[in-house]
Amino acid sequence: MDVPQAWIPTDPRSRPSHDQVVAGLKGVDEGGPELVQLLTPEGERVPDERFDRYAADITAEDLQSLYRDLVLVRRADREGNSLQRQGELGLWVPLLGQEAAQVGSGRALAPEDMCFPSYREHGVAWCRGVDPTELLGIFRGTDHGSWDPVATRFHPYTIVIGNQCLNAAGYAMGQRFESKVGDRETGEATICYFGDGATSQGDVHEGFVWAAAYDAPLVFFCQNNQWAISVPAERQTRVPLYQRARGYGFPGVRVDGNDVLACLAVTRWALDECRTGNGPVLIEAFTYRMDSHTTSDDATRYRLADEVELWKLKDPIERVRVHLARRHGVGADFFDAVEAEADALGERMRAFCRAMPQPGPERMFSQVYAEASPTVERQREEFLAYRASFADQEG
Repeated sequence: MDVPQAWIPTDPRSRPSHDQVVAGLKGVDEGGPELVQLLTPEGERVPDERFDRYAADITAEDLQSLYRDLVLVRRADREGNSLQRQGELGLWVPLLGQEAAQVGSGRALAPEDMCFPSYREHGVAWCRGVDPTELLGIFRGTDHGSWDPVATRFHPYTIVIGNQCLNAAGYAMGQRFESKVGDRETGEATICYFGDGATSQGDVHEGFVWAAAYDAPLVFFCQNNQWAISVPAERQTRVPLYQRARGYGFPGVRVDGNDVLACLAVTRWALDECRTGNGPVLIEAFTYRMDSHTTSDDATRYRLADEVELWKLKDPIERVRVHLARRHGVGADFFDAVEAEADALGERMRAFCRAMPQPGPERMFSQVYAEASPTVERQREEFLAYRASFADQEG
C-alpha cells in the first residue's frame, strides 16, 4: 500500500486489515491524504483551500521570527539534554523533532487564552514568555516550576499522563459558564497538550466527554510522535487519532506536525471555533520524537535507526530555512545571527543551572497547602529537631 487510505467502517463487524492500520497511523506518505500541510519538507509553499486564510497575514518577517523560535527552542532542549548527561539535572524530557508543532500552536494563542501542558512543552513555554531557565528547577528537583501560571497563562507541567486534560476541561467549562466565549475578537479559549500515548489513558477520554457535553472552548492538541515510550501508535488504536473526535461529537483534524506554518494556521482555526462557541476541537499533530522519551529511556532498544533517518528528511527547521532562502532571499547573515543567539542562550542556561542553590531538605514542608497547616508545621518542627540532634552529636 503506497498511499494511506482512511479506514471508514461500513459494517459494525468489519475490522481494518493490518496494512490499513499501519498505513493510516504511520502514514507512509506524509501522514495520509487528509494531512494539512502548507510547507513541504523541501520548503515549498503549497495551497490549502480550507486553512490558507489563517496564514494569509504571515509575512517573510513573521517566518523569520518563527524560524528564530524554532532554532532557540531546539537549542534550549539540547542544552537541557546535555546538562542532564553532565549530572546537572536529574532528568530531561526532550522535544527534538516536535519544535514546529509546539511553536506553531503556541504562537497561535492569544494573550488571554489558557494553556495546559504535559511535561514536554518547552516550545510552548517559550511562546508564552516562560524563560528556559525557569524549566530547569523541575528537572533538577529544586521546585515545581518557577513561573507564574496566571501571568503567563501557562499552567505548571503535569507529570501524571493525561491528567492535564481533566484540568483543561474544567477550566474551559468555567470559561463557558462565565460567558467568556461567543466573540472571535474578545472570546477566550483553552488548549491542552498531550501525546499519542496519553490517548490510551482514561483521563483524556473523560476530558473529551466533559468538553463535548458542555461545549467547552477547548482545543485538544495531540502531538502524535509515533511512540508512547516503546509502544508504537498502531498498537494503540485502529483508526487515526484525529478520527476519534467523531465519536465524541466534535471535529478532528490531522496536521503536519513538522510544518510550523500549518500548525499555526490549524490552531488559529481551532481556537476561533472555540472562541465563537462551537465547542471543542481535536488536533492531531503528526510528528516524530527524534530522541528518546526521556533521558532515562533508550529508544534504540525498540525502534530502527532507518526510521529515525527517514524522519530527519522532514526536519521542521530545515524546511523553513530553505523556504526563507529560496523564496524570500534571506541571506546567511540572518541565519548566522540566529545561531549566535542560540549559542548565547545555551551558555546562559548552563551558567544558570550550575549556579542554582541547593535547597535544604526542610523545603519539603513548604508550599504543601495554600494556607498554614498545623500538621505540616508540627512535622517540620520535628524534622528540624531531629536534624539538630545529629548536629549536636557531631559537635
